[in-house]
Amino acid sequence: MNPHQQILEKSAEAYQLYLPHISIDTVIFGFSENELKVLAIKMKFNNQWFLPGGYLKKEEHIDDAAVRILSERAGVTDLFLEEFSVFGKNGRSEEVFSDYDDTLWHKQRFISIGYYALVNYHDVSPKADELSNEFEWLDVNNLDEYSITMDHKQIILKALLTLRERITYKPIGYNLLPEKFTMTELQRLYETILGRTLNRGNFYRKIKNLGILTKLDELRTGGAHKAQDLYSFNKENYEKALQNGVNSW
Repeated sequence: MNPHQQILEKSAEAYQLYLPHISIDTVIFGFSENELKVLAIKMKFNNQWFLPGGYLKKEEHIDDAAVRILSERAGVTDLFLEEFSVFGKNGRSEEVFSDYDDTLWHKQRFISIGYYALVNYHDVSPKADELSNEFEWLDVNNLDEYSITMDHKQIILKALLTLRERITYKPIGYNLLPEKFTMTELQRLYETILGRTLNRGNFYRKIKNLGILTKLDELRTGGAHKAQDLYSFNKENYEKALQNGVNSW
């Protein structure tokens, strides 16, 4: 079955399964090789990159729908997930489906609820479906290099701005870093998200004062630099810091 026929079939199914005019778009952030990345999908009917998204079932809670979509599209279940904005510009999706009849489900005007997710880059297993055939982690600092559909670039940038605001008063890293990491790796994560260099001494002091780390009896060896201490997150204290907040960086 060609992509055109598949879209028509999906349209007929959608009218039966989902609430009209409401969609969900997810910005999945991962951290790898000192770069903050976002997961994108390339659809068979369009040579552009889409955010993993979907629709709200008629009897479904919105947050549950976001969790379901992330599981179905990216194979992600253990994550940090947060709603961050709503997108409803007139004509935001119609142009992509301009070759189809106006009755097509996907061509209707949709108000999209944006969620961002923080995941371990290496734990994500994207799943292709009838309409998608390619996945890629896009570098958030070089989005202009990619052809991104509709307003999805603006959604990514809004999610990044939200993440930067959040990092000034809540800890970040539990879902983005591996189980064991060095303080240098944690600082690089913060600097990558914030887009600026942080003073090493001040960063180390603030992080340690939060009490969210456990120093391990292990060292990261290898490479040109001397061995560094390894840490893990203290989940209980991390959750407390999420509730109580932290001082600005």
